[in-house]
Amino acid sequence: MSYSNSIIFGPIPSRRFGISLGVDLSPSKKQCNFDCLYCELEGAKTTDKMDTYPSVNEIITAIKENFLIHPQIDVITLTANGEPTLYPKLNELIDEINKMKNQTKTLILSNGSTIYKEEIFNSLLKIDTVKLSLDCVSAKCFKKLDRVNSSVEIEKIVPSMIEFSKKTKNDFVLEILFVKDLNDKDEELDLLYEAALKINPKRIDIGTIDRPPAYEVKPVTYEFLESVAIKFENLNMNIIYKNRPKSIQSYSYEEIKRMLKRRPLTKEDIENMFDEKSKLLLEELIKEKIITIVNSSGVEFYKNLEK
Repeated sequence: MSYSNSIIFGPIPSRRFGISLGVDLSPSKKQCNFDCLYCELEGAKTTDKMDTYPSVNEIITAIKENFLIHPQIDVITLTANGEPTLYPKLNELIDEINKMKNQTKTLILSNGSTIYKEEIFNSLLKIDTVKLSLDCVSAKCFKKLDRVNSSVEIEKIVPSMIEFSKKTKNDFVLEILFVKDLNDKDEELDLLYEAALKINPKRIDIGTIDRPPAYEVKPVTYEFLESVAIKFENLNMNIIYKNRPKSIQSYSYEEIKRMLKRRPLTKEDIENMFDEKSKLLLEELIKEKIITIVNSSGVEFYKNLEK
């Protein structure tokens, strides 16, 4: 089978990563070890391995051809019609991409389910930005929401993410997608927060369903996501929400300091929350070196530096 026309999609402009060239490691069909209720792909029986896939040479050739047409690529995004780490030649592919990428960065979007496998773990260490999902911590939630293949050893995922976060010299982003009445309960939120603190990624993206899901499930509200971001203290929380509501308020000097001590805010947060006077106070705090701007994998956060 020839995959030459189906491996690449894009380039696509990304707010966080610039111009992204998508690379589909399973272009012919969905091959995943999860069958998530919220998946935008059609439901499919889970698998523990890919049985059909393009060769490393086909993928590299497709990337090179696209580089000739679109030389201004900021990031090569490894994804799949399913789970990209099930691609059996992942390590070899990453090595070949790293040889030819020049200034272009690499990114992988994975469900995080194979991070405990030594070969996958070591392969991911070679990627500039690794984005892993963690929708649940309890086995009950994993089985109900992510509907995992029996081969996935759920209890090994969080400990391996903690280890990966300590070892990687690159950017590690965690993503949590919330679904109404499934992983939005207090007990699961407590487990997620406890795990997130131990994992300590560069950034945590939280969101909900915004495209038609494979199964009949509902999104949570923006207000819920905001409450999670407040609950997850001392972590860089980035809310992903289409058409997020504006709630412009006026904040005092001290209120801004306290707020940014508890929860770093993104530039988008500031635009949706701060009136002009508050923005001027924020600028003063930056000049006084009380507040700093930190770039975390393409997202800028305002943080309070005070101990």
